[in-house]
Amino acid sequence: MPTEEELFEDYKQVAEIIAPNPVTIRTMDMGGDRFSSDLSIGKQPNPALGLRAIRFCLKEPKIFKTQLRAILRASAFGKVQVMFPMISGLQEVLDARRILQEVMEELDRDGLPFDRNIKAGIMIEVPSAVAVADILAKHTDFFSIGTNDLIQYALAIDRGNEHVAFMYQPFHPAILRMIRQVVDVAKAAGIKVALCGEMAGDPLCTFILVALGVNELSLNPGGIPMIKKIIRSISMEKAKGDLEEIFRQQTASEVLQLVKQKVESLIPDVDKKFFAANGG
Repeated sequence: MPTEEELFEDYKQVAEIIAPNPVTIRTMDMGGDRFSSDLSIGKQPNPALGLRAIRFCLKEPKIFKTQLRAILRASAFGKVQVMFPMISGLQEVLDARRILQEVMEELDRDGLPFDRNIKAGIMIEVPSAVAVADILAKHTDFFSIGTNDLIQYALAIDRGNEHVAFMYQPFHPAILRMIRQVVDVAKAAGIKVALCGEMAGDPLCTFILVALGVNELSLNPGGIPMIKKIIRSISMEKAKGDLEEIFRQQTASEVLQLVKQKVESLIPDVDKKFFAANGG
């Protein structure tokens, strides 16, 4: 496990390089498909539903505080914000923020500078968080929709299981409705909503996400040129009109075919190999 100083130096370097733009640092998301030999999580019969992410951090506050101290100290050198993963309900948010406040008080006593107005957001990747997003919005500064886990949990499929991996469908109407619900709640609360996971880097999904009003997309650098090309080709007014037609579709395959038509009309010269790789 890295020490507080090691984390601080890494975070500080990133904050200084990215400044004055914001840097979002997610707290430890170990467990599930992410493991560390240094953590005594132990073998779990169903790790995706077990002790992971914010659950582990709240169970091991000493480890949690080490990272929070490093994040807060780095916030004195740039625009840093913190994000808590796998939130399933309000109590976890309240507990995480309480520990964050305790760390702030500790840094005050130690005479170490930090941003006292640091923003703290949460990841929406559990269906229960979608259902109570309006409540969570009152206690957080921003949302980030983690689509990989949200799809896995909402559709009850294991992405690593070859027998059901084909059911991992980002265009499933239920998934699109969940994203729309979270975005609408965020707009009403006046907070930003970002989105990460495979959907963020999928040009076909971009059309829907922009029309829905997602504020930020988090994706690998290699995918940025195509995503920017899609965004620059979209008329928001028309996209919002097309959105109603998309939400009238009843299956993932119907949504996919319709969106492909829309994207092809926007960018006629788009690589046909791309559509072939996405079921076209």
